[in-house]
Amino acid sequence: MTSTKKSRRTINLANRSANLPFSDAVLVGDTLYISGRIGIDPATGVAPPDIGHERRILFDDFSAVLAVAGMRWSDLVWVQVFSPDLTLWDRFNAEYVEHFPGDFPARAFLESAPLLRNGRFEMMGISVKTNNH
Repeated sequence: MTSTKKSRRTINLANRSANLPFSDAVLVGDTLYISGRIGIDPATGVAPPDIGHERRILFDDFSAVLAVAGMRWSDLVWVQVFSPDLTLWDRFNAEYVEHFPGDFPARAFLESAPLLRNGRFEMMGISVKTNNH
């Protein structure tokens, strides 16, 4: 039996201001595991009052993590979203659908307890790099 050891690389964005006990993502072989991300305004340390601004920060940061790993939104195979308010589902989707050129990944949108730093959404995912780039 042949064993192949896959490389493991942690990814942390350069603009990360806090020394937190987790990585923004971990790349193992061709699979990227993206930690939960909240749209936190770096100037204030909390989610902005404007939900549109919070979503843009969240999706921009998620895009940045994918880019560091050499991946794109189309490589995502699984996404999980937490929100303390399920009535915000449509407002989340208004931005979410704009990031996919075709098929969507598998996804769950779950009601949660309050999120850290007044966030309305926390998104995490798994991405697999394909040869379709």
